[in-house]
Amino acid sequence: MPESPEPFLVAYEALLDRWGPGVEQLDIPTPHGTTHVNCLGPHTAPPLLLLPGGGDSSASWYANAAAWARTHRVLAVDLIGDVGRSTPAVDGHRIATVAQLGGWLDALLDGLGVDSTALVGHSYGAWIALHHALTSPRVERLALLDPTGCFAGYRPAYLLHALPMLLAPSPTRVRVFLRWESGGASFDPAWLRLQEAAAGVKTARPVTGPRPAADALRALDVPVSIVLAGDTRPHDARQLADTAAQLLPRAEITVLPGHGHHGFQHRAADQLNVLVGEFLRK
Repeated sequence: MPESPEPFLVAYEALLDRWGPGVEQLDIPTPHGTTHVNCLGPHTAPPLLLLPGGGDSSASWYANAAAWARTHRVLAVDLIGDVGRSTPAVDGHRIATVAQLGGWLDALLDGLGVDSTALVGHSYGAWIALHHALTSPRVERLALLDPTGCFAGYRPAYLLHALPMLLAPSPTRVRVFLRWESGGASFDPAWLRLQEAAAGVKTARPVTGPRPAADALRALDVPVSIVLAGDTRPHDARQLADTAAQLLPRAEITVLPGHGHHGFQHRAADQLNVLVGEFLRK
C-alpha cells in the first residue's frame, strides 16, 4: 500500500467496523500492483463494484455497503496509488493513462472472477467509472455520485480553496477546506478523522485527462444514474444536470439539495441507498 501511518490505518479500520458483520477483505494481484477490495453480501448475488473519490478509500462506503449488499455482492476498491490498502507496483508499471486505468479494472475483475458488473463511483471514482463504461462491455449499469471531470470542469473558486491542502496536506488544512466546502456543516467524526489522517499518507499522482467526448457519451448504451449534491462546490449542480441530460438523454438524473460534495455517500446515505438501490434492481 502507499506509505500509511498508523493513525490512518486505525481510522480506516474503525470505519470498516461500521460496515457490519461479514466483511471479507481480498488482495487481488494486477499488473499495476495489488488491489485491496472490501467485500460484503452473498457470493452468488450480482456484483457491484464501488470506486471512491480521490484521497478517499473504500472504507468510506460504510453507510451504504450493508444496504446495497442485501441484493448485490458489494466489492469496494481502494484505488491503486491512493490512500487505502492497495499497493502499487514498484517496477515501472505505475498507472499513467486512462487506458491503463481501464486495464487495471479489467485485471481486477478477472482476479475477482467477475465477467460483468454494476459500477458506482463518487467524484474522481465516477470519472474512472464513466471512462471504463465507455470502453468496456463488462459494465452493466453505471451510477455516478456527484461526478467531477465528466461533464464540466471545476469551478476556479473550488480549486483555489483546495490548493493549500493539495500542495502541503495537513489535518488542519483538510479541516479548513472541508468546512468551506460543506458550508460549515458537520461531518461524521470517524470519517473526518480518516480524512485528516490521510493527509499524512504518501500517494502517487492521480491519472487525469480530458472529459469524455460528447459523441462517445451519446453512444453509451448502458443504464446510467447520476445523483448530484445540490450544494456541491466543485461545479454548479443544476448546470451540470442540464449538460449531462443533453449528453446522456436516457440517464436518470437526480439533484439532492442540502448536501455538499465531500462525504456525499454518508451525508446523503438515506436517499442514496434508496435511489441507487432501486436503480440497481431495475
